[in-house]
Amino acid sequence: MISALDHVALAVCDLDAAVQAYRRLLGREPNWIGGDGGARHAWFQLPNMALDIIAPQGEGAFGDTIRAHLDARGEGIWAIAFTTPDIEAAHTLLARRGIPGSAPRSVRSTHDDGRKRYWTTSTLDAAAAGGLNVLLTAPPRDGVAWPQSEIAGPGEVTRLDHVVVHTPDPERALAVYGAKLGLDLRLDRSNRDWKVRQLFFRCGDSVVEFGAGLDRPVSDAPDRFGGLAWQVADIEAAHARIASAGFDVSDVKTGRKPGTRVFTVRAGVAAAPALVIQQGAPAST
Repeated sequence: MISALDHVALAVCDLDAAVQAYRRLLGREPNWIGGDGGARHAWFQLPNMALDIIAPQGEGAFGDTIRAHLDARGEGIWAIAFTTPDIEAAHTLLARRGIPGSAPRSVRSTHDDGRKRYWTTSTLDAAAAGGLNVLLTAPPRDGVAWPQSEIAGPGEVTRLDHVVVHTPDPERALAVYGAKLGLDLRLDRSNRDWKVRQLFFRCGDSVVEFGAGLDRPVSDAPDRFGGLAWQVADIEAAHARIASAGFDVSDVKTGRKPGTRVFTVRAGVAAAPALVIQQGAPAST
């Protein structure tokens, strides 16, 4: 039913400032800037997903939705969207499983140069999905994948590693994202030293990670988006590039997952803090 993570959408107040920040963080150029419906957005296309940065502009229902989110929660992740090959069938099946969604509808974006993009999407009922804004998205109508964002310099981000979600009820996350949405649960681990239980759901070439505090009571409060973890091929080059771009970064260190090295971007982007990770990294000397 769900084949991949299609995109992560961010809500921001100042689109131009956010685009400049993500240019410097990702080391890539946006491949689409435009909008419709009272909102303007920029699209960074990576090999395994896209980052869609959205800001309200003018009048329109979509702009009002983003504006209301900013008023209530501030800048950050607004939604995650999953690719589904048959959006009508997925919409019907999820309604039977207790997660209704809006009827699939066409969405349009008009580039600043006048070009247009169309795609089909459905918004799931947030309460039924644990409190997150979750979208279903059909593949491009013409079957041609959208072009990847151009690399702007060395040490670029190669792909999204994972999305972090904080949940007060891991069993609910298992029921919603495993049993109902059908994501592939690859790991369920608890670590008493870290005081956290982590659930890792594979979705295409991306991972959605749910974390629950072991020292906190289970509750029916909504899930919350955390940050984004970005993968690089050369963490030393990425660290030097991002630090020189003016970001507040931690030192590079060995990650919790064996064979990884990581550093944190503490501030400066809408979904901060962001983690930068190199998989299969050689041990530091």
